[in-house]
Amino acid sequence: MGVPFEALIPYGIIIGMYCVTGVGLSLTKYYANDHKKARWNRDVWDKQMMERDFRITGTLRGQSTNPEAPTGFEVSNPWKLEKRQY
Repeated sequence: MGVPFEALIPYGIIIGMYCVTGVGLSLTKYYANDHKKARWNRDVWDKQMMERDFRITGTLRGQSTNPEAPTGFEVSNPWKLEKRQY
C-alpha cells in the first residue's frame, strides 16, 4: 500500500520554505557586502581596515588603487580620544 501524496505536501512546503529562506539570506548578504562574499571572523584589524576603506571610498568593502590619499583625508583622523577622569 502506497503513501498518499497529500501527506507529503506539507513536507514539500517546509523544505521549499527552507530553500527560499536560505537563498534570500545569501542574496541579502551578497548585496549588503557590495557584491562580495560575506566576511567571517572579523578581528580588530579587519574592522580598522574596513573603517579606513569606508573613509576613502565611501563603502565598507570598497578599496582604492590610488597611491595618494584623497583631499581632506589627512585631517579625518579615525582615532577617538577618551575623556579624562580626574
